[in-house]
Amino acid sequence: MELKLLSWNVNGIRAAVKNGFGNMLLTERPDILGLQEIKITDKAREEQEFDFTGYKEYWNPAVRPGYSGTAILIKNYKLKIINYKAGMGIEEFDTEGRVQTLEFEDFYFVNTYFPNSNHELSRLKYKTDFNAAWLEYIKKLEQKKPVIACGDFNVAHEEIDLARPKDNVGNAGFTNEERADMTKFLAHGLVDTYRAANSDKVQYSWWSYRFYARDRNIGWRIDYFLTSEKINKNIKESFILDDVLGSDHCPVGIKLKT
Repeated sequence: MELKLLSWNVNGIRAAVKNGFGNMLLTERPDILGLQEIKITDKAREEQEFDFTGYKEYWNPAVRPGYSGTAILIKNYKLKIINYKAGMGIEEFDTEGRVQTLEFEDFYFVNTYFPNSNHELSRLKYKTDFNAAWLEYIKKLEQKKPVIACGDFNVAHEEIDLARPKDNVGNAGFTNEERADMTKFLAHGLVDTYRAANSDKVQYSWWSYRFYARDRNIGWRIDYFLTSEKINKNIKESFILDDVLGSDHCPVGIKLKT
């Protein structure tokens, strides 16, 4: 069986729905879709009454309205869900709705919205603390079965991953600390599926809304699928859907043979 897994920072699920989210679902037909930055509370979502026909929904909003949050959509008929968990069990991170975990027979699927360190780097320590806790969490899961982790990591790892690296050294998303943490993730046995499959390809997943950055393709690759080495051999394709509009990010994905 081949599964199509997608990850997308929608920058507000309500805005994304207005901007063609439903068409993307119908066109791409992902088996599992991890969403980040949903920016909606449970109460507001219930009032909105989204119609994602054919998908089971898991929502993990932030306590703060209109901020952060994650969600997972999964096709009802393909995979048996063993367990679902919201958060990592750490209150300072879990109140922002940043992590979701679905356990399947052969792997864990972890959907994550990593903190933004902010332009003035006011949240850099919060982010590096989150990164350390997240890696520890992933390694605990791996003791039982492989992990497929997706999300907006809010970091461009190498210079190839952003259009203007020299201009952004030390800026949020391209600090030494954030890049070192991504290096640490890979050193601890996680595989950047896109870079493993597309070693020299230049492609981005996020563009600023300013200065026509997307039209000019002045972007960053900050959305990833990382997998345990054990399951990476089953990844048949890793891709970026940079022609999909509706957010300042575009979806990224993998095809997995199970």
